[in-house]
Amino acid sequence: MPPFYSQDMDLSRYNVLAVDDVPLNLILIQKMLSKFNFQIRTAGNGVQAMEAIAAQKPDLILLDLMMPVMDGFEVITRVRSTPKISDIPIVVLSALNSNEDIVKGYQLGANDFITKPIILEKLLNSIATQFQLITRSK
Repeated sequence: MPPFYSQDMDLSRYNVLAVDDVPLNLILIQKMLSKFNFQIRTAGNGVQAMEAIAAQKPDLILLDLMMPVMDGFEVITRVRSTPKISDIPIVVLSALNSNEDIVKGYQLGANDFITKPIILEKLLNSIATQFQLITRSK
C-alpha cells in the first residue's frame, strides 16, 4: 500500500482529474486507482481539462502531454498562470521520455513526471507524495 493509505482513511475526499486523449488509458488509470476510493473525473483533451477544472477544482491532475486541441504543456502553463488554480499538483503521465520533454514539463510547473507505460507503484508513490504535501500545507 502507498504510505498515505490506511484502512480507516477516507480517500474519497480527494478529487483527481485524469486527462488523456486515449480512452483506454483513462480506463487503466481509473482501474489502478479505483480501490483507493478517490473521486476520479476524466477529460479527453486540454480544453476539456480546463473546463473540468473550472467546474470543480481537483486536488490533483494526472496529465498526458500529447493530446489534440490543447496539449498537456499548454494545460500546465494555463494552470500555473491562473492564481485560483495554480497550486494544484500536476503529475505528468506521458509516452514522451526525452530529457528535453521531461525538463520542459518540470520547468512549466509539473510536480512529477512519469513515463508510460505506467507502473502502478510509481504512480501510487507519486500520488502519495502529492497528497502528503497537500496535507502538510493545510
